Amino acid sequence: MIWDELDARLNALPGTVSAYAGRVDAPPTWTRRPDATHYAASTMKVAVLLALHRATEAGTLDLDAPVEVRNEFDSALPGAPRFACARHYDNDEAVWERESGHVPLRWLAERMIVRSSNLATNLCLRHVGLPAVADAWAIAGARHSVTGRGIEDFAAREAGITNLVTAADLAALLGGLAAGATRPGPLASPAGCTAMLDVLFAQEFREDLAAGLPDGVRVAHKNGWVRGVRHGAGVVYPPDAPPYVLVVCTTGDPAGGEAADDTCRLLADISARVWAARHDLRPAAAGPPAGHDTDR
Repeated sequence: MIWDELDARLNALPGTVSAYAGRVDAPPTWTRRPDATHYAASTMKVAVLLALHRATEAGTLDLDAPVEVRNEFDSALPGAPRFACARHYDNDEAVWERESGHVPLRWLAERMIVRSSNLATNLCLRHVGLPAVADAWAIAGARHSVTGRGIEDFAAREAGITNLVTAADLAALLGGLAAGATRPGPLASPAGCTAMLDVLFAQEFREDLAAGLPDGVRVAHKNGWVRGVRHGAGVVYPPDAPPYVLVVCTTGDPAGGEAADDTCRLLADISARVWAARHDLRPAAAGPPAGHDTDR
């Protein structure tokens, strides 16, 4: 079986690899350490996106309202000084070019996903708030994921305030968006879920999970990486099979190489193997036990 082969391969690698594969709105076919916690890197930005849309639908936030692009943020650690993002560490010059100006919050939310902008993320967090992100995780059914601080909030990080995800929680979040686009659900309206998926479809960093898919296959996804961490999470839409969720989270150096490209290739290979089994993604009779266990 492909799943046994995948487990055997991953068992031989160093570090921690968590995974979740299964059709949308159905129990998973394959999981591996699905509840092991990993540093979130930029995958937490999907929960921020959901919090923004939920606030908009609740009437407490206007995504089309212009907001100031001001690189100064309150720390999640009470009493700590304000902090700022580093331009050289960001992936998106477009947001920095608008510094001191005003842009729609919706545009910042898009840049947060499609270019994984750290500055855009912290600006979005400023307006929606960390409690709203916690609510977004909870309504998605996440059990272990936490968004405790903004990006590059080093004072909070040093105090142990962090951002965590699990493969199962990311699968619940993304799978919930995919299911919610087809019928009313707890996350947001079908129109809201569709809008969020459209942003995730436009993701420009495609060197991990998306690289394992044939050209032209639609995938709504978000990845994240820092030194020693690489995650990919998405919903794949085959033209000849039902959509499925695939999440792979890695901590350590499971690819055994010196370059980040090695871990990208590992995720791409897992993605290609799951794609090959897309017609056979049935719920597992008995899943394996739960796991054990700056941002771009």
